[in-house]
Amino acid sequence: MRTPRSRTAPENPPSQSTLEDLRMPVQAKLAAAWTSFMFLYIYVDYLALYKPGFLDDLLAGTVHEFDTGPTFVAIALTLMAIPILMILLSATLPAHVNRTINLVVATLYIPVSMFNAAGETWTYSYFYGLSIGLEVLLLAFILRSAWTWPRRIASPATNLDSEPLRRPQQA
Repeated sequence: MRTPRSRTAPENPPSQSTLEDLRMPVQAKLAAAWTSFMFLYIYVDYLALYKPGFLDDLLAGTVHEFDTGPTFVAIALTLMAIPILMILLSATLPAHVNRTINLVVATLYIPVSMFNAAGETWTYSYFYGLSIGLEVLLLAFILRSAWTWPRRIASPATNLDSEPLRRPQQA
């Protein structure tokens, strides 16, 4: 015997396994990518401490044949601070400035990432190849996200500072 259906029930109820896929703002994508980049950037430096002889050189005052004086430390801090600040800037700057700064900084950090392999032996080629490859992939994602930043066509009735309301999609 069939159970009578309510006339108000939908013909095809939405599947319980359908996940809602909301569009993430570009600023959030960029901030997440810079955060991932920073984790990788820091861990590559940290894991380099495990290389035989690295700590001895560090204690002797050299890193990659550079003296670890005030100039080296200031440059190292600057190289770390810029991507750290990009996390905040990507989340807070207006779109046009945000896009430009992300394009410039990500482009400049590709050679910075590649410099990590300078003077290294083939013994650690996999380590540096993997780390540089992942860093460059993240920077490429940042470049692509900033380059393809969606544009909105201005109309007289639209306030450009407000995002139009989006309703959840019906399944």
